[in-house]
Amino acid sequence: MKKAINILAITMLIAFCGCQMSSGQTNKITKGRPKSKTDAEWKKQLTANQYYIMVERGTEPAFKNAYFEMHQKGVFVSAATGDVLFTSEDKFDSGTGWPSFVKPFDPKKIEIIQDNSYGMSRDEVIEKSTGLHLGHVFDDGPADRGGKRYCMNSGALIFKKN
Repeated sequence: MKKAINILAITMLIAFCGCQMSSGQTNKITKGRPKSKTDAEWKKQLTANQYYIMVERGTEPAFKNAYFEMHQKGVFVSAATGDVLFTSEDKFDSGTGWPSFVKPFDPKKIEIIQDNSYGMSRDEVIEKSTGLHLGHVFDDGPADRGGKRYCMNSGALIFKKN
């Protein structure tokens, strides 16, 4: 029960605060990466929601996003690059309102960096080749599957059926 209350409290805090960084911080993270682009180039390529989440490091509303309840078989690719990041086999219902995964498809495609926004210290998940924001990773996932919860924004992903 205590764990559920803690998850709910964290979820509400994240939904309320979001996880935006200033564009100066974003540029420091994305600069020099193999598939990096300018903010203006990303703005042309991505939808407004994808840009908000990935470039501005925003968070979509819990329970009001495309993939939190999706149970189809397939892969989740980056909205920016099309690289496969997660699979439906590793997706689980965390009860948080965002799509959650126990592991990335290829750990070399993501990077974990420190996010100290809003007085919290969290592990942010970014796409390694671009530096763009995907979500956060927590240590409260299923213990029998490694204990990680990769809490991703649907807007950073595109689902492709098998």
